[in-house]
Amino acid sequence: MPLVLASVTEPLINFATDVVDKLGLAGVFVLMLLESACIPIPSEATMLFAGFNVSLGEYSLLAAVLVGSVANLIGSWIAYGVGYFGRLELLERHGRKLHISRKNLEQADRWFEQYGSWAVFFARMLPIVRTFISLPAGVARMPFIRFSVLTFLGCLPWVFALTFIGKQARDNWTKWKDSLHYVDYAVAVLIVAVVVYYVLRWYRKRNDAVPVADEPATTDASV
Repeated sequence: MPLVLASVTEPLINFATDVVDKLGLAGVFVLMLLESACIPIPSEATMLFAGFNVSLGEYSLLAAVLVGSVANLIGSWIAYGVGYFGRLELLERHGRKLHISRKNLEQADRWFEQYGSWAVFFARMLPIVRTFISLPAGVARMPFIRFSVLTFLGCLPWVFALTFIGKQARDNWTKWKDSLHYVDYAVAVLIVAVVVYYVLRWYRKRNDAVPVADEPATTDASV
């Protein structure tokens, strides 16, 4: 399953980073709009790479966050409209071409049923669910203004966090890179610990498996 997932997401990630690299904020806008309109382009790749560009001085952190959040809002209007006007069967019928599964749609439905309109706010800070939560909101005919406000407010912390992490990673890459050898040491220690654990476990099972001699049959002494 991880290999299948990687085969699907890797081209999308490469596509997102290429678009942001070549088009700048316009690329951020297009990709974040599509992601919120149920086209599963990873916002993580888009905004993390936008954060790299912020570190390089190509645009400001505020500009990247606002562009990403506004694009998410406009994209969510498209998905909201699909749900509102009852065109979900199009996604169910042709969603596989866009890597949209029925499971994605059902997960968004469950979130909306459980948390109501506040799911629009909280789901915007969760991977995958955030892409599809606008659909059940449209189906439920959630008031458009309330939907828009909660969507924008929910997008802001997610978009800001990703962009800020990307900026910090680029700013501190040299320092972080010099510290990565400690991760190698930790992994080596973990591997040794796992090997020792399984050796001890095998040894204990071997000792427990020593056969027990059958008890001699008892004879009835009564006459």
